[in-house]
Amino acid sequence: MPAFMKPAVRPAALLHPLDPDQRFRASHGPAKELRLMLAFFGDARVPHARPITPAALPSPARELLVHNGHMTEMLESHHAGTVDVHPYVIHRNGEIYGRKLDLSLSADGRIVMTGLMIFNLQSVAPAVREEILAAQTPLGRILIQHRVLREVTSEAYLRIESDDPLVARFGLPEPRVAYGRLATIFCDGVPAVDLLEIVAPA
Repeated sequence: MPAFMKPAVRPAALLHPLDPDQRFRASHGPAKELRLMLAFFGDARVPHARPITPAALPSPARELLVHNGHMTEMLESHHAGTVDVHPYVIHRNGEIYGRKLDLSLSADGRIVMTGLMIFNLQSVAPAVREEILAAQTPLGRILIQHRVLREVTSEAYLRIESDDPLVARFGLPEPRVAYGRLATIFCDGVPAVDLLEIVAPA
């Protein structure tokens, strides 16, 4: 289940690390997890997505998704430029803060990633919390700059069909499938952030 619904314990997959394909096979219902994340925003639709193994991801989606790092860093390295964050839906329920967002290249405004973020604000210091709520800086950059002890785990990979509203965020001239991942960020050993990260089709 998503981290915002999990107890504050480390899952077995982290205690006994698996290679990406094994971890995919051990994952439990990524489509259900995605529906739960969408439901946090009041979105009851069924996502047009299905699980896919890491080995089946095409390039460059595989290189951008199959890693245990921050997507901010991966995208900036891949595109040789900085990215900006653009939240377009924000929802908060107590200490659980979520946003639907795009990441775009600073140079030309092209959207290179879209997705969802759900954050347990209790898991970080007040200064980090304030910067997250300001919604002006990509999350990965905030955590790195504040030297938050963190661990990113990729939990499942998805093929998202061309007619899904999230893929429409890219404004493609013709229908294209996209690929993404469900990931969790642990802050000081506690599951703090649930992520859906979808990269723009090449």
